[in-house]
Formats: sequence, C-alpha cells, structure tokens
Amino acid sequence: MMRVGDFAKAVGYGEDMVYKIESGKRIPRPEYLDRADDVLGAGGLLSAMKEDVQKVRYPKKVRALAEMEAKAVEIGLYECNIIAGLLQTAEHARAVIGAAQPPYSPDDVERMVAARLARRSVFERVPAPSIHFVLEEAPLRRQVGGTMVWRRQLEHLLEVGQLNNVSLQVMPTNTDAHPGLDGRIELLKFSDGKAVGRSDGLFNGRPVSDPKQLRILELQYGTIRAQALPPRESLAFIQKLLGET
Repeated sequence: MMRVGDFAKAVGYGEDMVYKIESGKRIPRPEYLDRADDVLGAGGLLSAMKEDVQKVRYPKKVRALAEMEAKAVEIGLYECNIIAGLLQTAEHARAVIGAAQPPYSPDDVERMVAARLARRSVFERVPAPSIHFVLEEAPLRRQVGGTMVWRRQLEHLLEVGQLNNVSLQVMPTNTDAHPGLDGRIELLKFSDGKAVGRSDGLFNGRPVSDPKQLRILELQYGTIRAQALPPRESLAFIQKLLGET
C-alpha cells in the first residue's frame, strides 16, 4: 500500500493538497486524475472520471446556464456594466473575478475563470446558434487588467464579432435613455419553440418562461438593439478604441 507522502511525490502534488482532494475539500484537476491513474495503475478508471469532475468544478448556477446555452438555437444578451462573460478572454475574466471583495482564493479564481471559458464552447457548436450581443461603451473603455489585457480583449471582440452567426452591437454612452439601464437582459430560445429570459430590472431578476413576461423582455431587448450602433459600425467603433492607444 502506497503512503500518502510517496503518492504525493509521485503525482507532483503536496501532501496537504492530496489530503484535501481525498477528503473532498478540493476538486481535482484533470491532470491530477491522469497522474493518479498512472501511479496507481488504475488502467484508465480514474482518467475516465474527468468529465464528471469537470462538471462538478463549476458552480451549480454556471452549470445550469451553460447547459441552457448549449441547447439554445438563439441567444440574445445585453450587458450594462461589464463585457459579457461569453466574450471575455481568460486574462480579462481573471482580472474581473480577482477584483471581488472579499477576495476569492486563488483556487476559486481559477475554477471560476475555467467555468467562464468553458461556456465559450457555444461558439463551436454545429449547427451554430444565432447569438447577438449588445454591450455598453463604458465597459469597453475600462482598461481591466492593464493596457495589454484590455487591447487583447478588444481584439477578441473583433474576432468574435466577425463570426457569421454572431451579431455584436455597441450602445454609445452619448445616447438617450433605454430599457436596459436597470441591468442585464438575456433571452434564450430553443428548437422546440420554448424560451427563457431574465432581466435584472424585472420579475425580481428571476428566469421567466411565461409568454407574457417573455414578450416584455423581447420588447425591451428589441428596443435596445434598435437604439445601439449597427454591427458594422460597432466593430468600427471598437477598432477606433484600439487605435486610440
């Protein structure tokens, strides 16, 4: 029987971390399971657990959102104060999550960043869903993580905005009031005709699927899209921001 100290040395982890994983206080990374499989000669049984463990690594709320996004044929999202999570680079996400007060532990930060990035698989789906974003100008100007991280984030927006299934619009700061001033609005539509939506400013921020409530959200989101810059002008606007540095 292998002692914990010998096992920890063999897999390249500290004894303390191995104890935490074994006691359920820490969720193992995929590479830990691979190394443990090799060291213990488990013949792939431990490595096979990676998919289940990967799901558990992510907070329940994020898992539920990712599962809905994975099934949606149409995704609409308006963000008021941040760049939408689906559009964030790893560095930008790490800076935003790392700025929380009280601060998260380094492990929790990495777990949350990984969860946010995992949602981006929605862009790789076949057939591709129709995705439209409306982002406010102010968060685009905020140099989160420093100049280089900020520039890379804007470049990433330009890359995503040119995908043929994505529509990206910018809401200029110098514009009239609109229905999104209360916060985020998101709408997900599915192949069976059902839909779910959420708004920070309506229905206590809870997800809704009632047709009457969805109609209100669709009206608000449609008004916001009509008031924002068209997609081509929006990408030119982001390109101009990049050129100002």
